[in-house]
Amino acid sequence: MTDLADRKCTHRTGPALRRGESESLLKQVHGWSIAADGKSLHRAFAFENYYRTMAFVNAVAWVAHGEDHHPDLEVGYNRCTVRFSTHSVGGLSENDFISAAKLDALLRD
Repeated sequence: MTDLADRKCTHRTGPALRRGESESLLKQVHGWSIAADGKSLHRAFAFENYYRTMAFVNAVAWVAHGEDHHPDLEVGYNRCTVRFSTHSVGGLSENDFISAAKLDALLRD
């Protein structure tokens, strides 16, 4: 299996992932959770100050632009919650997990 962070997001249509498929992909990303309704993937990130939070937000924007897959962000002084969902399928797709893995990779590097 190819590492999710090495994959590229593609245009998605059709049904959202089934719960079992989402849970299987969830095992490949660190610290992420699936919403109770199964329609989004989210993770809260903590930082030591506003500058580092905004640097992360800009990095998220860079990744999202490159993948053409854009999350919802909730930003505070020293925190950022990232929430992915694929609107074209009405829930989760592989793109959400690919994007989450790319953000995980940013924090490892």
